[in-house]
Amino acid sequence: MGLESGRVAIIGAGPSGLAALCAFEAARRKGAAIPELVCYEKQADWGGLWNYTDRTGLDESGEPVHGSMYRHLWSNGPKECVEFPDYTFEEHFGRPLPSFPPRAVLQNYLAGRAEKWGVRPYCRFNTPVRKVSWSEGRSKFSVSVHGDTPGTSEFDHVICAAGHFSTPNVPQFPGLDTFPGRQLHSHDFRNAAEFAGQDVLLIGGSYSAEDIALQCRKFGARSVTISWRTRPLGFAWPEGIREVPLLERLDGRLARFKDGFSREVDAIVLCTGYLHHFPYLDHELRLETRNRLYPPGLYKGVFWEPNPRLIYLGMQDQYYTFTMFDAQAWFARDAILGRITLPPATEREAETRNWVAREEALTNSPDAIDFQTDYVRDLLSRTDCARPDLDRVARLFKEWEDHKRQGILIYRDRSYPSAVTGRMAPPPQGPWMEALDDSLEAFLGPRKQGFRNQGSGASVTPGPVAS
Repeated sequence: MGLESGRVAIIGAGPSGLAALCAFEAARRKGAAIPELVCYEKQADWGGLWNYTDRTGLDESGEPVHGSMYRHLWSNGPKECVEFPDYTFEEHFGRPLPSFPPRAVLQNYLAGRAEKWGVRPYCRFNTPVRKVSWSEGRSKFSVSVHGDTPGTSEFDHVICAAGHFSTPNVPQFPGLDTFPGRQLHSHDFRNAAEFAGQDVLLIGGSYSAEDIALQCRKFGARSVTISWRTRPLGFAWPEGIREVPLLERLDGRLARFKDGFSREVDAIVLCTGYLHHFPYLDHELRLETRNRLYPPGLYKGVFWEPNPRLIYLGMQDQYYTFTMFDAQAWFARDAILGRITLPPATEREAETRNWVAREEALTNSPDAIDFQTDYVRDLLSRTDCARPDLDRVARLFKEWEDHKRQGILIYRDRSYPSAVTGRMAPPPQGPWMEALDDSLEAFLGPRKQGFRNQGSGASVTPGPVAS
């Protein structure tokens, strides 16, 4: 493509958008000429989903609230699996940290890496994108924005890095519209303490249902019922958490399930996933896919096949996150700079079909981890992006999956070695189920603080270890 003197619009300053900015800045620092970069971010600061807000519904500008984070959210995977090879947790915080930090720690780490690369001048905050269109005659994108500096500008490339965990997928069930209790999607879930003393129904069978169930029980819910559609999560849940097949209907507060079980509930949380939703893109530019490891229509999981000047970052279902976004961003950067030549459309489409076919043949988590490891490895093989030890990271992912099966309440109490430095993380200050303070200060504090006092909150006994 070779547009060193062109213009590139980046939509979103979350982990994927920051990866794109760092990739170009890395090339500039090595002496390369880079295009003009403009990163539009509708929030007041970078961080994307890792930013927390109490708000739900609409933000200060009348835009849908982007964040799905909630109070007391801790990483549900080892930090060692997301660690940047060029900026370790130990470098950022000045000392080793336990493997499962709260949200604020990960947000701080992500921001520190962006500050290290000095990419803030490229960002325009409080500036939501309202429309993106492509002119075939001009070979340019037209990008219209609102906010602090409204207007329309032309760009040679657009990088959509706005994520796909912000627009709720909301199914309907008979009786849900007349349910008299609290009902919400997990996107609007903010504080498990709201449900203390209540019987809570979660609908869904993936990570959100898994974590919100633990959060609600941890902060005093009387019971949690998890209703699954495809298959149960299958963990050895503690007393007070139960899995049942899909909800069939609601009669007032009485929830009836497909296996004949029924119970009264006080609140319903829809943990039913998210939609890939990009209303600001013209229809012919929109990626439409379910959440999957290799979305069809994206060459290398990145380039929009009908028009590869449009680039999507971070659109996959994810084991890898920060390091995968880097791999994608460096590859996309090198294509824009003309260092990588994309093959003809027929070859791109054939390669994508091969990846999609391989993904569709996957049958278990270890194979899915290997699949995404191979995908990241393929991207890294063509660029100068800092390389994590992917074989070691893949082993950590598989150990983490095994540890969750062994004890869903205690897996966050384990420690893992850094895939960059090799050093083992220290143990946490105390059991995760007793940690009630998710602040940066409490986690980094010199002594045990923010843990459950005797007699407060729910008493939760771990269930038997799953075989």
